[in-house]
Amino acid sequence: MLKGISLAVARGELISLIGPSGCGKSTFLRCLNFLEIPDSGDVRVVDVTVSRTGRRGWLRADERQAHQLRAHVGMVFQSFNLFPQYTVLQNAMLAPRVVKRARVQDAEHTARQLLEKVGLGHVLDRYPQTLSGGQQQRAAIARALAMKPDVMLYDEPTSALDPEVAEEVLNVMRALDDEGMTQIVVTHDMRFARAAADRVLYVEGGKIVEEGPPETMFAEPRDARTRRFLRTLL
Repeated sequence: MLKGISLAVARGELISLIGPSGCGKSTFLRCLNFLEIPDSGDVRVVDVTVSRTGRRGWLRADERQAHQLRAHVGMVFQSFNLFPQYTVLQNAMLAPRVVKRARVQDAEHTARQLLEKVGLGHVLDRYPQTLSGGQQQRAAIARALAMKPDVMLYDEPTSALDPEVAEEVLNVMRALDDEGMTQIVVTHDMRFARAAADRVLYVEGGKIVEEGPPETMFAEPRDARTRRFLRTLL
């Protein structure tokens, strides 16, 4: 359960959320695009705000606002969530075709460009189950980017991958950071958080306990809970 979390993310920032399992990191991420419905509070992405007051029901008007907000947000999951009946290219084309009613030619052109960008131009016609885990996760990133989001959310994107394969995915995220993409990453990969994040947030018990630049968070964390957590991993 989240308890009064408040966070402002600047355009182009890469934020890493760290903390023990079950502390609320993934729940927070899912609240940002309303896969989980918060009881109260505001979520604002670009110029779209969805507000929740108290515990009133989720209304049709709320869902319309959430739908507008989701158009600005891409999400990548730990388990890839690619459609097994579609090729890599078809997976990347699907959302623009269905959600944005993009023309087939336009959707295919964008999908091909993005798959080339993440290093998958040679597997366009293959099905997800024939790919490695790293390739599947890069395909999932390309699929999310096909919607041209302003913010990318990642929920443990490399936790199911071997370190060498995970590096392929992390390199894509670093490249997006260099291009100015706003990214929020829930991760247990302290090496990535330390090297790539602009800010690291330590979450415990549904609250943001401490935040700061990685050089401070990993070298001189102020809170004893942060120090204890990092000692167990480093």
